[in-house]
Amino acid sequence: MPAQVDLHLHTTASDGRLTPPELVRLLARNGLQFVAITDHDSTEGLAAAQEEALAHPGLEVIPGVELGADIPEGDVHILGYFLDIGSEELQATLLRFREGRDLRARRMVERLAEVGLSVEWRRVEELAQGGAIARPHVALALVERGYVSTLQEAFDKYLGRSGPAYVGRSKLSPEDAIRLVLRFGGLPVLAHPARYVENVHSHLPSFTKAGLVGMEVYYKDYTVEEVAWLQRLCHRYDLIPCGGSDYHANGSADEVAPGSVGPPPASIARLKALLP
Repeated sequence: MPAQVDLHLHTTASDGRLTPPELVRLLARNGLQFVAITDHDSTEGLAAAQEEALAHPGLEVIPGVELGADIPEGDVHILGYFLDIGSEELQATLLRFREGRDLRARRMVERLAEVGLSVEWRRVEELAQGGAIARPHVALALVERGYVSTLQEAFDKYLGRSGPAYVGRSKLSPEDAIRLVLRFGGLPVLAHPARYVENVHSHLPSFTKAGLVGMEVYYKDYTVEEVAWLQRLCHRYDLIPCGGSDYHANGSADEVAPGSVGPPPASIARLKALLP
């Protein structure tokens, strides 16, 4: 049975390929009831998404964002739900993060040139379609030029943490990302822990102390065993099981359709119960 809930979705406001209205129409066709648009460091697509949702009774678009943070082992992503997107301070903070992304991507393009891979910055901007520029846009430019066949190959060979074109970003700890979400009225949730966070169980005491309220138990390619393991961690740390497709509409081999995976509606009720 298709999921009614998908709490991890991207649009052209960051590295998704569908505009917010296009995504909302797809979500409505797929029969979803509760969705969260969680663009990277941006809530710029939410107004258009929520306006389009008015034409689809029964579909609620939850304001969200995805923030990147760092630990020694790699990246940690924190999702924020029900944020006060009208906060000028929040928007100024997100703009600063996006400016950092822009600079990072420019430096990656420069490093690609140093290893003989010519990618035009103007094309990277075009691929971003006016949204927050991110590594996937540089990866798409590499695919277009024929240097790699897939986005994953671009990350594996050039843009990943061990790649020759990798550039680090401004450091933000997961705990600071969690506190930032809380400061602006949101509910912080750990994204895709079984894929990107090594030894997640060792970090949860610190994350929950900072205010983490949930964790993605359901995700596009999680196995049954991974879901069961994360469910046990949620129970142990009193976290709300969340999740979604992480849909970008980029046609990657591991992409699944919105609504094909997600938490039960009871998770929405638990999240809303935490709101003021």
